[in-house]
Amino acid sequence: MGMTLRTSEEQAAALRRQAAAEGRSMQAVALSAIDEYIARRTHKSKVDSALKRVVAEEAEVLERLKDA
Repeated sequence: MGMTLRTSEEQAAALRRQAAAEGRSMQAVALSAIDEYIARRTHKSKVDSALKRVVAEEAEVLERLKDA
């Protein structure tokens, strides 16, 4: 599926420089950045869910530690 991505002149120039530095196309660098962003957000969501679960499951222990 295609899409058009509109960037500022500064973003386009930075992307062009990064692509040249890596010897890759601007598209490849942009797609890599999107993939990394999605992976980070997915990981953060999983960590947040795990933290909420642990806090809920261990609320009593955490309360006792707070008073220790």
